[in-house]
Amino acid sequence: MYEERPARLSGAVVWTRAIGPADPGSRPVLPDGCMDLIWADGRLLVAGPDTRAYVPGSPAARYAGVRFAPGQAPAVLGTDASALRDERVDLAGLWGARTARRLADRISDAADPATALESLVLRRAADAPAPDPLMRTVAARLRAGVSVGRAADEVGLGVRQLHRRSLVAFGYGPKTLARILRLRQALALVAAGVPYAEAAHRAGCADQAHLAREMRSLTGMTLTGYAARAGYRARPD
Repeated sequence: MYEERPARLSGAVVWTRAIGPADPGSRPVLPDGCMDLIWADGRLLVAGPDTRAYVPGSPAARYAGVRFAPGQAPAVLGTDASALRDERVDLAGLWGARTARRLADRISDAADPATALESLVLRRAADAPAPDPLMRTVAARLRAGVSVGRAADEVGLGVRQLHRRSLVAFGYGPKTLARILRLRQALALVAAGVPYAEAAHRAGCADQAHLAREMRSLTGMTLTGYAARAGYRARPD
């Protein structure tokens, strides 16, 4: 069973998942522009920004996670997002084995690992530099459907400057982030029962075929296949 709630860190989300007979754990995790700090059966992991669907090979029984807003995690975790693109790494690789083990044990011993993990993130965020404010604006503007060139103009950056800073903040360039955010918007509409063609139009795709191509490119799945695995009622027309 999966549950989530807003985190006390602005823009972030706290989530939990328990793997059982009704949730075998093989459901793919689709790209969303975010990074996560995850407690999984006593281990602390970092999920980097994805450019393709990720399917856990050996899922844990219990998870707790903090999902950072796009561009938020690098300052808290102390690493460029591009270093973790399409990766799942042990926190020991970033913060050292002793520190990671101590923190993992503390969270495992807590009555509520999710709240303990959230508290850890809040402490780290309080001592870390603020995330790049221009990149937060860029993410918001791309989510709203503006072009990369216009987003760059609005924050006063050249396209090349924006690309370099996007690699640090998001793990990939702004065009990739825009594609991922657009796809997520379309999939949210599909999940709400909106027909594929209408979902494509409302999300900013040229047409349903464009959405289908983006789905295959970024996830390796078809829209109908995704809807079936997620338990949604597909409405292609």
